[in-house]
Amino acid sequence: MNLIFRLLWVVIGAFRRSKLGMLDESVITLRVLPNDLDTNIHMNNGRYLTIMDLGRVDFIIRSGMLKHLREQKWYPVVGSSKLSYKRSLSPFQKYQLKTRVHGWDEKWIYLEQEFVVDDVLYARGIVKTIFLKDGNKIPSSEVALRLGYDGPSPEINPADEQALA
Repeated sequence: MNLIFRLLWVVIGAFRRSKLGMLDESVITLRVLPNDLDTNIHMNNGRYLTIMDLGRVDFIIRSGMLKHLREQKWYPVVGSSKLSYKRSLSPFQKYQLKTRVHGWDEKWIYLEQEFVVDDVLYARGIVKTIFLKDGNKIPSSEVALRLGYDGPSPEINPADEQALA
């Protein structure tokens, strides 16, 4: 139930916050709650992936992508994800989730998401996403154009791309 409240909080907040360009970074501040914990009394590894969804929701709304999803009847799908844990997040600890477009190829858009406390990296995820309409793939360049970006993709770290293949 707590995740529904977090989602509502992120959605309402996203409509009130400044707009983002395709290459801008979304930052949301959250706190580790008791139902985020595992038996080791730190944030559960699976919860990181769920929280990362919230960062992508904030980015989609603030970048203007939500409007295009509705108008074009597109829907985003995660193809794969890789998460590296550096430090543990403790009960009630406040952290920031930073989400940004890492780069893209013709088919996939790669997002980087970082869990940060006081400028210290706690976990980093790379998520490979695709946009579909009626089961058909939307080229990443078209997605970028809809967001007002017609430049080249930022360079993708080959190790990140290979890890998600």
